[in-house]
Amino acid sequence: MSNELPDRGSDRLRAQIAIIGSGPGGAITANELAKRGRDVILIEEGPDLSLASCVPFSRDEMIQKYRNGGVTVALGTPNVVYVEGRCVGGGSEINSAIYHRTPTEILEQWSAEFEVEALTEADLRPHFEACEADLGLSRRTGATPGASQRLRDGASLRGATCIEMPRLAPPVPDNGGLRASMTETIVPSARRSGCRVLPDTRVMTLQRHSGGFRLDADHAPPGGVPRTIRIDADFVFVCGGAVQTPALLRRSGFRRRIGDTLKLQPMIKVVARFDSEVNHPDMWVPADQVGDVSSRFSFGCSISTRPHLAMAMSDHPDSARATLEDWRRAAVYYAISWGGSGSVRSLPIVNEPLVRYRLGREDLCNLSDAVGELSHLLLEAGAKEVFPTVRGMRAITRPDDLTDIPRPLPAQRTNLSTVHLSSSCPMGENRARCSVDSFGQVHDQRGLYVSDASILCGAPGVNPQGTIMAFARRNALAFLGEL
Repeated sequence: MSNELPDRGSDRLRAQIAIIGSGPGGAITANELAKRGRDVILIEEGPDLSLASCVPFSRDEMIQKYRNGGVTVALGTPNVVYVEGRCVGGGSEINSAIYHRTPTEILEQWSAEFEVEALTEADLRPHFEACEADLGLSRRTGATPGASQRLRDGASLRGATCIEMPRLAPPVPDNGGLRASMTETIVPSARRSGCRVLPDTRVMTLQRHSGGFRLDADHAPPGGVPRTIRIDADFVFVCGGAVQTPALLRRSGFRRRIGDTLKLQPMIKVVARFDSEVNHPDMWVPADQVGDVSSRFSFGCSISTRPHLAMAMSDHPDSARATLEDWRRAAVYYAISWGGSGSVRSLPIVNEPLVRYRLGREDLCNLSDAVGELSHLLLEAGAKEVFPTVRGMRAITRPDDLTDIPRPLPAQRTNLSTVHLSSSCPMGENRARCSVDSFGQVHDQRGLYVSDASILCGAPGVNPQGTIMAFARRNALAFLGEL
């Protein structure tokens, strides 16, 4: 795809507004500003690839579009594996596209505790509606997948509610991984409005210069000669995500409340084996989710291809072969909780930031309860065996086995992951807690903004892409004085 640069041989570029990171936050910001005639350059560390460049959730996708091939870890006890998109479109190119608006009670909590202005449901409704119109929402139009039906059956028997969430995706049956990602929707719109897109470019530092900012970056186009380039801009929006944004700001000397309050939504998985088929090659990721009445955790279906089943069964090597041989009768499910806190720090010489995360006893107890409730639900739905991702733990085959689940989960033997990171630069007017103001400008740093998952005040308890997009649009219009 084209870089759309005016002078491909130049080591110096100039723009009114530089946006670093092209995920949902950066792409929405670029589009809104470019549509209104601003001179915008959208800078992305990763490559510019179409959504169709690889099979969704495949090894090729991980190599092409994930940072470090998907192997990144928040250090703690236990460690938490997390994933980041590293391509034009960011996380929207690799996620399951499940969509939520921010729960009203979460907005109220953030408004009160962080003193965020204009954050009511009414304030945000037009921004949610605009983003939904631009990307489109759909629900399943084909038959309910077997894995989903088991989740629904178990939820009903346990007195819980299972809801199919909308997806940012075309409305076709079993769409095989199609998403209304940024490269399919918002980035092309921004380009049509004159936004320049610069992929394969990692911004190393940004500094104040001549009333604006100077960005020093490493540009490494595929098949080309790597070189250092410099970009001058009047305004900068940093949109690299909850890890890369604070890392860039900190190595550029902006550190006040930056990277101190990372939040994750820790996820533990289980593999359930049934006596009939629940899985098929085109199942993708069903969008059905179950909320716990205590609001401490939620459940859903995960990607259940044979490679993902193999990864989820790595803690149960004695049963892995049989599960993979009969993989159509097995599926992966997840339980997500929220808790703990972490930090992001830049390191000298090393390119990758240091990410730490701590889960306390109560957090691990919540995850233990989540495993128990999810396993019970799946047993009620007909599962013959349930394998949690806890090393050394035997399979759960009957309700009596649920009492054997350790509480709290053993930190050294529990394998956790997350796809939802946020809150490393929270927004609001409470300067004791917030890195940026209510509309994303870094406190006491005129012209420097953050617009991505970093500015969320906490874990939203739901898939965050809808929140990120609505906040980005709101803050872009506030920047333009239109809010």
